[in-house]
Amino acid sequence: MSLTIDLGDGRSTTAIHYPAEKPRKILLVLAHGAGAGQKHPFMVATAKGLAARGIDVVTFDFPYMHAKRGAPDKAPVLEHCFRAVIAGSRSITGLSRHRLFIGGKSMGGRMATHLGAQELPDLKGIVVLGYPLHPPGQPAKLRVAHLPSISVPVLIVQGEKDVFGSPSELEPHVKTMEAAAVTLHPVAGADHSLTVRSKRGADVFDGILTTISEWL
Repeated sequence: MSLTIDLGDGRSTTAIHYPAEKPRKILLVLAHGAGAGQKHPFMVATAKGLAARGIDVVTFDFPYMHAKRGAPDKAPVLEHCFRAVIAGSRSITGLSRHRLFIGGKSMGGRMATHLGAQELPDLKGIVVLGYPLHPPGQPAKLRVAHLPSISVPVLIVQGEKDVFGSPSELEPHVKTMEAAAVTLHPVAGADHSLTVRSKRGADVFDGILTTISEWL
């Protein structure tokens, strides 16, 4: 089901609800990465796969993607949009009392951690699919200052070959998140897109979905 989310100031964006096949009363609002929107095959496959596992999933486009602009908006704009989509998701029939989780791919996951550090009301946890710890080749430019402020559980699914930060690079920063129960799940052979370029690819992706479902 597609819906329009009012962002204020005459702006809006679109969201898509993937209903749970056998509802477990869990709502996951899932944000896309910097380079592709909610209709990217990875986002669609993730949402459908989790819905098949009993999780109601809502995806959406950040304002720049909705307007078909190339460069992502600044963090405050992304965060405002994320909050508006969460509120809009709660208005969907039957979802108002579901346990709320948020997350996303890469940049979308990072924005979810921003909201978690700001103590989003009723938030039960955060799912990050490939945390962009630093730009490729620039390990000193870390995106970690807010992480210790998160107090809800966090699942980070990270490819071992992720050029934005490997699981071993993330480990010392996870240790600073003392107020949160953090699960760091490495994916052997996977890159930043959580893709394994072999015949194992489909099985690896299915395993990632199962890991997320069980953690939720």
